[in-house]
Amino acid sequence: MLIRKWNNMADQPKAGVAVQTNPNLNYRANLRPEVFALLPQLKPGMFVLEVGCGEGVFCRQITDAAEIWGIEPYAPSAEIAAQSLHRAFAATYDEVEDQLPLDYFDLVICNDVIEHMTDHDTFLRKIQKHMKKNSLLVGSLPNVRFSSNLVNLILLKDWHYQDAGILDRTHFRFFTFRSVRRSLEEAGFVIKRMEGLNKGQIRGFSARAIAERLFILGMDIISLGRAGDIRFLQVGFLASPR
Repeated sequence: MLIRKWNNMADQPKAGVAVQTNPNLNYRANLRPEVFALLPQLKPGMFVLEVGCGEGVFCRQITDAAEIWGIEPYAPSAEIAAQSLHRAFAATYDEVEDQLPLDYFDLVICNDVIEHMTDHDTFLRKIQKHMKKNSLLVGSLPNVRFSSNLVNLILLKDWHYQDAGILDRTHFRFFTFRSVRRSLEEAGFVIKRMEGLNKGQIRGFSARAIAERLFILGMDIISLGRAGDIRFLQVGFLASPR
């Protein structure tokens, strides 16, 4: 079932979230096995909600769920998700929160969606009303301390927004490993797992590649080996309401 907030969804601006409508990006049809690996063995019959579900390919990997719901502001992707999900909303989370049942979901998925929210702290507090006791929140966020981004900022003195990646021009919020942990804990979650995802691969011997290798080495020396987080493009997390 597809529930629309309004007609002509692809062309409408959304309050509280940025919508990327570039059809050439593959965000909405990505299986994200590295995030799925964060999950424990799931029990059959779970009630699942994916916020920012895209075309629904990630949540459909949970084959023995009782119900899978999705929220996706980009209408063409929401229409595809609706073909296989129990219910799909072509809207933002804020627009449909009052239509979500309370104390209902066993698993909530947020893959690279929280950074698109103007008030992620409020979202993290509000979503818990719809989650059961002992439920799980899983997802990923871009790591602004990724080495390539730091080289641009510190060495090249540049902060250039792009169509995709850490500096995606539709991102409202930027995160580090520490700030992800703090945001979740301050909202009332207990961290079960937190890992770096998608380790960067520096290839070749261009001036840029050499500079990035030297930068990582220097950061390791200065931090006494505690700067391993800069090697990862994303932060993966698994948490449960307290």
